[in-house]
Amino acid sequence: MKEKLYMIPLNDAVNANDECPFCFIERKLEQDLIDYVLGSGSSYMESDTREMTDKAGFCRDHFKKMFDYGNALGNGWILKTHYRRMIGEMKSQIKSYAPGKISLRDKFMKTSESANPIGRWADATAQSCYICNYFKDHYRGYLDTFFMMYQNDSEFREKILKGKGFCIPHFGDLVETSDNCLGEQDRKEFYDAISKLMLDNMERLYEDVSWLIEKFDYRNKDADWKNSRDALQRGMQKLKGGYPGDPVYKMNK
Repeated sequence: MKEKLYMIPLNDAVNANDECPFCFIERKLEQDLIDYVLGSGSSYMESDTREMTDKAGFCRDHFKKMFDYGNALGNGWILKTHYRRMIGEMKSQIKSYAPGKISLRDKFMKTSESANPIGRWADATAQSCYICNYFKDHYRGYLDTFFMMYQNDSEFREKILKGKGFCIPHFGDLVETSDNCLGEQDRKEFYDAISKLMLDNMERLYEDVSWLIEKFDYRNKDADWKNSRDALQRGMQKLKGGYPGDPVYKMNK
């Protein structure tokens, strides 16, 4: 199948032979976005970029990554204008809220969303993130492209089925998305194949972690490490996604 521009990220991810192609895409996109908002191109000085980052802000994890990335001036400009917006929002929220009597039922009622408007606003700001939002907006497109390629590109499908599978969160997303992207028979075949792939690779990670533990036994000090040297970070990634063993991503000065 002739490669088209929108297929490149998935092909690159699959060819990387990572524990999860979608984790690979997510990391690449995240790093590209951090470069975009803080890198040497000085996008943070452009009004249209700052308008988007001011509105969405950043989550705790991405603020930490932006801090670690470097560029104090860029981070400062982003914070300055975002603070101005947040102060305006906070004034509006404080002005519109008047503490009143709370019923006993409301005090003890546990819900996933705060019943207090200030609490709801604070929760919304904590979850809002320019980088997270960008990935969410494009993620469905990557999933749809995956199934298009899986059905029409035999080489791509073979690489998937001979690969290392996916992390559990992205495996779940693929199974859910297959309900809308595949017909009944194709969905069953995909589910059977991808389930076997996942179980086989979960067993592989289990063996790698198990051997890592065995290497701490003095009787195995001279034994081959096999594939266990990086078993911890790969094992964690397979369960939850992401790259716990990654070094800090820094600005390339």
